[in-house]
Amino acid sequence: MAQVKVYITLKPTLLDAQGRVVQTALNNLGYDEVDGVRIGKYIELELEENGKSIDERVDEMCRKLLANPVIENYRYEVTD
Repeated sequence: MAQVKVYITLKPTLLDAQGRVVQTALNNLGYDEVDGVRIGKYIELELEENGKSIDERVDEMCRKLLANPVIENYRYEVTD
């Protein structure tokens, strides 16, 4: 069984409204050194090996459901 860690973030050219709110809150709490915050998603998958390429399957899952390729970037790590 393979474990996959998927990291999804907004593309750098897009405004991250959630990140902006968190940055403002941190600054208001006295953490003035925080100069930028980006919020993303982290997903863990467990996949059974079925003869197909895990990389191809995970990439397809990300493109079709887990991420919105128009506004988000994704990357993943596969471990056994």
